[in-house]
Parts: sequence; structure tokens; C-alpha cells
Amino acid sequence: MNTKISIIGAGNLGTAIAEGLLISKFCKPANITVTKRNTATLTVLKSKGVHVTSDNNEAVKRAGLIILAIKPFQVSEVLNGLKTQLSANQILVSVVTGISITDIETILKKNMPLFRAMPNTAIAIRESMTCLSFKNATEEQAAYVNNLFNTLGKVTVIHENLMDAATVLGACGTAYAMRYIRANIQGGIEIGFDSKTANLIAAQTVKGAAELLLQNGTHPEQEIDKVTTPKGCTIAGLNEMEHQGFSSSLIKGIAASYQKIVKE
Repeated sequence: MNTKISIIGAGNLGTAIAEGLLISKFCKPANITVTKRNTATLTVLKSKGVHVTSDNNEAVKRAGLIILAIKPFQVSEVLNGLKTQLSANQILVSVVTGISITDIETILKKNMPLFRAMPNTAIAIRESMTCLSFKNATEEQAAYVNNLFNTLGKVTVIHENLMDAATVLGACGTAYAMRYIRANIQGGIEIGFDSKTANLIAAQTVKGAAELLLQNGTHPEQEIDKVTTPKGCTIAGLNEMEHQGFSSSLIKGIAASYQKIVKE
């Protein structure tokens, strides 16, 4: 299998994937190609040994695995420009929001391994949550793509009809978590901390809480019970947040994001 990887579209997510691959040492820098119209913005990746080009066709010719990391409205134009170069011996992985495997097949009109992946920007530090679905792939190819994203965080394989929901929970979820942390910091400042210290305490506390769930395999309520004592300050705070609609507003926000995706 050709282990060279090309990332078509080095925007925020494409660049994050490239950075994650470099940190994880999944492949040599020279075996990674990234494309962008304005390559001048990719000097950092180039300095690390990554091949940088504005020519998508050149990138596809080099690669065994192609990651499509462009905007949804660019998919038709870009894939129509690449379909004569793509072959059944290559693997195409799309990380484009809202574009299905069927959409890609309709454009390419060829039988080749197709993957749809939904990572998040934490992929740059190898802490992504990536959801995968695929079609026409062998066990070896599926294992290879799974292993790639496993080096960049955690992976779960889902049915493709859940991919829009995965986008909201896993990708938009980063922004939701950041907004919670920001509110935590603001609250910390109000009760006496400077912003730098509040930032550290809030971020590390959220990281620790998440690790408890991941490492122990517990439900959030089990961990909440461990720090919630009768007539204590934790339950007083939790109850006030619920009275103000904390859980309800979060659930409604997730639903609103999902409706935005499925209606477009």
C-alpha cells in the first residue's frame, strides 16, 4: 500500500490534521503533501519537511490516501478536477461537513474506497474525537484509516446516517466546551482569581473530568455524586444552574446546530 498522504485543502482542519500526523510520527514529513491556493501561508509546515503545493492533481498523483478537507461548496469543482487522477488503488477520506459518501460517488462515478471522517480541531494535538464511516474498503484499508485517526485521538465507527449528528456533538462540541470554560473563567474572576489562574484551573478541571469518564468508563452522574455532599456548595451551585436552564439550553443548542446542518 502506498503510504503517502495528501491533504487537499490546508485550511484550519487540514492544517490541524497535518500537524497531528507530524507530532504522531505516523509517517515521514516528506510523505505528507498539503495543498492550498495561497501556499505562502504554509511556510511552517514546509519548514518541517511537508511537501506544499497549489496543484491538487500533483498531490493526488503522489498519494495512496487522499484527505479531502475543503469547504462543502468546493466539493463538486475540486472532485471533478481530480476524478481522472483518482483510482481504485487509492483511498479517499472526506472530512467535509454535510457531504455524504453517495454525494462523492455521484461526482466521481467510480468504484473506490471512500471514507467519511468527522474529527475536530484537537486533532492538531492528537486529542481528536473522530467518527468514521466507509464504503468499498477492504479490512486492511479500514484498519489503516482507523489506525491513522487513532494516532490522532480516539475513533469510533458509526453508521453514516449519524454523521451530521456526530458533527454537532464532536466538532461543534469543541466550541460548546470552550464556551463553558470561558464562563467558568469569568465566574472565577468574579470570586477572586486573576484571569490566568482562573483559565488554568477551569481548563485543567474540565480535562480531569473528561479523563475520569474516559478512563473509568463511568456515567457523569456517578462522578457528580462523588463531589456532591448533602447541603454542600456543589449541589447549591448545580441546582442554581439548572434553575437557570443550564442543561436545557445546552440540549437546545445542540438540537439547533443539528437542524442547521440537516436543513441546508
